[in-house]
Amino acid sequence: MFPASSSNNGKAFTALLARFDVARLLAVLNSDGEAARIVGGAVRDALLGRDIGDVDIATTALPEEVMAVAASHGWKAAPTGIAHGTVTLILGGAPFEVTTLRRDVKTDGRRAIVAFSRDFAEDARRRDFTINALSLSPDGKVHDYATGLADASAGLVRFMGDPAERIREDYLRILRFFRFHASHGRGEPDAAGLAAAAALAPGMAKLSRERIRQELLKLLAADGALAAVQAMDRIGLWPFLLADVPPDVPALQRLIAWSGAGAHDPTLRLAALFPTPGIAASLQKQLALSNRDHRRILAAVACAGEISGPALPADGVARLVHRHGPAAFRDGALLAAATQGWTGAAHAALLREAGPVLADPPASPFASADVAALGISPGPRMGKVLKAATAAWLDGGRPAGAAQLAAILQKAVDLSAD
Repeated sequence: MFPASSSNNGKAFTALLARFDVARLLAVLNSDGEAARIVGGAVRDALLGRDIGDVDIATTALPEEVMAVAASHGWKAAPTGIAHGTVTLILGGAPFEVTTLRRDVKTDGRRAIVAFSRDFAEDARRRDFTINALSLSPDGKVHDYATGLADASAGLVRFMGDPAERIREDYLRILRFFRFHASHGRGEPDAAGLAAAAALAPGMAKLSRERIRQELLKLLAADGALAAVQAMDRIGLWPFLLADVPPDVPALQRLIAWSGAGAHDPTLRLAALFPTPGIAASLQKQLALSNRDHRRILAAVACAGEISGPALPADGVARLVHRHGPAAFRDGALLAAATQGWTGAAHAALLREAGPVLADPPASPFASADVAALGISPGPRMGKVLKAATAAWLDGGRPAGAAQLAAILQKAVDLSAD
């Protein structure tokens, strides 16, 4: 059942229509013989009592007519997807995608050639899932051309019409099926959708790495990420997403079970799925990861590989924190716990033990000037000396005496000459 009564749903829709003056936008677009409605996710999430993100509008008006209306009202407008009928309007500082009703004329498994339409039902039938095909008119009426209302209430992510036909139109819908199951589904995925996804998985070769990354990270950020990942694993989907990279699903399960504040961190969840150095290194190319995310994953995996168990002495923590940084240590401790099968209590105990070091990470007592004073010029060798001297200092219990520090540095200089 919906979490709110029909009366409360009415209040939700009233709030939606009032958002950034959406009602005014619809009133303007519903004039001169044209019609416009809110469509898709905003309607679905208003029904479910969820936070609403973007508000998208479908209209019978052609894109150039939408642009002309925007100009006559002093609204900013940009033809962000004009070939597919989309104009982005800015009202109250918020963007609204306004798209002309359409039907697909031809698809290649990723992109479509469309023809504009004036039929809301026809437009709804070309959408991916029943829960995304709902529309809301300015009078507060929800229009459902399939089983969207019932499916939203039941937590069922179901393709509009024939699942195989919808997937062949756009193979990204396979990943979107699992992503929406993770965020909006309950129980097992729809059997017909699951079967179609399994049969048509090779078609995902048409997808760009960027789009796969976007959908996968959204999936991993959702409450139901584990169930979706497990379902993907059961039907053998992963080889079509990441070549020769089997996911560590049990590690993800342990991470999600007790990782606390990090539980909805999609980058860390991705690292848990692929926690070995070689595989982690390949993720940037295979998923077009940002440099920032890739560096974080590599640091977490490297740190986890140096944590042999939860009983890590303070000096060991200090070495790892100094080598990788406090954030990477926290990530690495989670990954080590998840991949090695620790209990949540063991992981928590390690973080308590590491608390003082994490709060006040040890700073190296050696500086470039110290190395230069021993005749080493700036460059790779100087960096090697500083790194070796700091590691030896940490291994030696962080001595503070001047003579001990001088001896450690001199030894690092001598070894660097080999």
